[in-house]
Amino acid sequence: MSNYPERAAQLMRRIEALAAISEEPGVVTRTFGTPAFLQGRALVQQWMQQASLDVRVDSIGNLRARLRSPRPGAQTFVIGSHIDTVVNAGKFDGPLGVLLGLDLLEQLAACGTELPFHLELLAFSDEEGVRFHTTYLGSKVVTGAFEPELLQRTDAAGITLAEAIRTMGGDPAQLAADALPATEWLGYFEAHIEQGPVLWERQVPVALVTAIAGQRRVELTFRGMAGHAGTVPMDMRQDALAGAAEFVLLAERFAREHGRSLVATVGKLHLPHSASNVIPGEVVGSLDLRSPDEAELAAAYQQLQAQTEALCQRRGLTLHWQPVQQTAPVACCTEMNSLLGQAIAAAGHEVIGLVSGAGHDAVPISQVAPATMLFVRCYRGISHNPLENVEPADLAAALQVAEQFLALLLTQPQPR
Repeated sequence: MSNYPERAAQLMRRIEALAAISEEPGVVTRTFGTPAFLQGRALVQQWMQQASLDVRVDSIGNLRARLRSPRPGAQTFVIGSHIDTVVNAGKFDGPLGVLLGLDLLEQLAACGTELPFHLELLAFSDEEGVRFHTTYLGSKVVTGAFEPELLQRTDAAGITLAEAIRTMGGDPAQLAADALPATEWLGYFEAHIEQGPVLWERQVPVALVTAIAGQRRVELTFRGMAGHAGTVPMDMRQDALAGAAEFVLLAERFAREHGRSLVATVGKLHLPHSASNVIPGEVVGSLDLRSPDEAELAAAYQQLQAQTEALCQRRGLTLHWQPVQQTAPVACCTEMNSLLGQAIAAAGHEVIGLVSGAGHDAVPISQVAPATMLFVRCYRGISHNPLENVEPADLAAALQVAEQFLALLLTQPQPR
């Protein structure tokens, strides 16, 4: 048996080293294309090269390492996750899956294992979508689903995605060539912290993911009339912030009344030209709506839009409702999950199936390849937060399960 505690300790050291590279001191922030992102990617690239892997960076900034099969016409099995973060993030969301995958390939390379298929480890450049407000940039390029119109999307500084790609050393014209054709995909595996409390509460280190919830994201602009805080009577105001505040509570109440499968979040409110003595005339906000049931998600979206429009009409406000993202729910591959379940049971753990409320790179990849995911227990289910943490024993358990899964895959007929 491999020395999983020792390997988990090295995995933890690498996670800590990567977390020390950030856009701002004292927190973990590495958004797509920033100097901190490039420095962090260079560190991971160094570790990949030290493992004698065939390493390259593609035009969207994905870091790609390969172990090649000698078999003619071999397909490719991909292990991956992302190395970009949200602002003020935790250390494990994304990097855990990348660096666990690196450990697996290191072991195979050291043993000189002859593979029946190519193994490619992918450190995706942008999953969180913080800088350009669109998720899965890295995995969409690899799957051939990248939308060229996104190249004109701008960040807060007015820099286009095309300009950011060139600054990173990439070529926007080569994005299509970086795709792995659908016929070459054998499958996809991603290890990720659960980002929820189920495993923590049940004291189980790992689980298999059965499905990933669909998402609808909207940017909303509430417009009223700015005015003097001391001279406009309360019953004559068109207060955009008061309307936005009512919308926040409306969205929360709506989701609560629809049970556990639907969640709604207002994560941003921005007041242009705000001042303490001015009635807010404009508020820009966000809505994030998720469910594993596509019919429920679509119906909730329409109902919330209608209720928000009615709210604004009653308050004398205008509403601009701008959809910014739509992803359908994804079911993980039954055959891959069967192997992963066998690996979990063989390691002596209860086999638990969970739906992921968070999105992952497995979402776009599932459109071209069978995908499976392993959840790893995290402290109290906290994520997107500096308190994010994973115990060394759970890292060791995840390594053991992932290695056993890969061993089963190596001896199985191809699942397609």
